[in-house]
Amino acid sequence: MAHALLILGMAAVTFLTRGLLIAILGRRPLPAGLSRWLRHIPVAVFTVIAVQGTVAPAGELQLSLGSPYIWGGIAAVVVAWRTGNVLLTILAGLAGLWLGRGCL
Repeated sequence: MAHALLILGMAAVTFLTRGLLIAILGRRPLPAGLSRWLRHIPVAVFTVIAVQGTVAPAGELQLSLGSPYIWGGIAAVVVAWRTGNVLLTILAGLAGLWLGRGCL
């Protein structure tokens, strides 16, 4: 019962914080500067997640070429830069990771 109440409480807080903002601001256009700034948030968040997972996969900084994550990151960056194709970038990153681990 305590778990259900905890989940319901978290859902209510999440709904109130997000739902109220959407209800209040949803009918008004955002200022141009704020709109431009908000467009950069998903890219910034993804970058933080990807870089942290590449250079500190276990919570400690690993910048040696012996790290398979570095090889996956290098492969993904090169393919993304040359092709701009998201699917090929993901596949190259996975292939680099597997090669770095000696799995291929």
